[in-house]
Amino acid sequence: MKYLVILGDGMADRPIEALGSQTPLAFAKTPVMDALAAKGEIGLVHTIPDGMSPGSDTANLSVLGYDPKKYYSGRSPLEALSIGVPMKETDIALRCNLVTLSEEEDSYEARRMIDHSSDEISTEDASILLEAVRKELETEEFCFYAGTSYRHLLIWDRGEVINFAQPHDILGQEIGDYLPKHPAFLEMMKKSYEILSRHPINEERRKQGKNPANSCWFWGAGTKPSLDSFEEKTGKRGAMISAVDLLKGIAIGASMKVVAVEGANGGLNTNYEGKAKAAVDVLTKEGYDFVYVHLEAPDEMGHQGSVERKVQAIEYLDQRIVGPIAEGLRAAGEEFRMAILPDHPTPISIRTHTSDNVPYLLYDSTIDQRQNQKYNEAEAERSGQKIAHGHDLMRRLLLAD
Repeated sequence: MKYLVILGDGMADRPIEALGSQTPLAFAKTPVMDALAAKGEIGLVHTIPDGMSPGSDTANLSVLGYDPKKYYSGRSPLEALSIGVPMKETDIALRCNLVTLSEEEDSYEARRMIDHSSDEISTEDASILLEAVRKELETEEFCFYAGTSYRHLLIWDRGEVINFAQPHDILGQEIGDYLPKHPAFLEMMKKSYEILSRHPINEERRKQGKNPANSCWFWGAGTKPSLDSFEEKTGKRGAMISAVDLLKGIAIGASMKVVAVEGANGGLNTNYEGKAKAAVDVLTKEGYDFVYVHLEAPDEMGHQGSVERKVQAIEYLDQRIVGPIAEGLRAAGEEFRMAILPDHPTPISIRTHTSDNVPYLLYDSTIDQRQNQKYNEAEAERSGQKIAHGHDLMRRLLLAD
């Protein structure tokens, strides 16, 4: 038996009037997932432990079977694992987003958060911009490391865990009330704006009608992580397929194989077919028992507030990920159990994460049953099935109970 999780980051949502009071998941054409739901189990799962912030860090740990209350030490340290940054026990890791701030105001404090991702800036352009920042701002205390797209890293030597505002939580808002009180971070952010706003790459982006990546924004502070091996924990050899450093870092921390897919970029136009083929290959040709396939696009479209593109991201997941993976495993003669779900909702109406329950779908290729149900939030709630603790879903998938 092979096991899979296919995770549509931020895929869950709330009813939207423009979609006839349906969610994007209910409105989207998802014939593959609906066919699996008709032969499987649907329900709701609570992926964010009470009292913890609704982030992809805590939620994906939970879905992978790790109780965040026990294992979570911060988001950025997990990303540090992916980037390959060795952390000392006294280091603090922070996410360094390259964001877009409004430019018409006279003071930095009066600027507004326009885009937490700078129009999903390419890794190539972002790396050049981060290098410009590094040359002027890096010290023995603060070191910058390039990541993927807008997502980068700062290591603070002998620092402390400080709660910084998440940029995707303050979209459209004036940043003054959300700036760090720590003088070093405030100074670095202001200086980063001076460095980046006039950089030739951003001048060219403006000409192209793209958002300039004109400031650093620090958040997600945490200490060096420590995760148990996924194989020792579950008895299954596991692999991770994701474009984002957070998921790769979780996999490295859990001693899972990280599968690199060319063209996988965490955006709407990622290499879906490459991810699907990699998932089938790692299970059928490399002998792995479990694969976690992570798609970032629904979450990004939720943050952007784009109904149309969030629907499109969900349809791409259905037709270009779930369908080819299921077909590939059947063609290889493999029996498999598959879980499909979001990690958390990212409602279009608020453009950030919530802690609401998310719909899950469990499918077993060896069970032939027929039910009149489709995969979406409303039908999952009507099913009456509920998993109170997200980290228990993995045990359910692996038939470990």
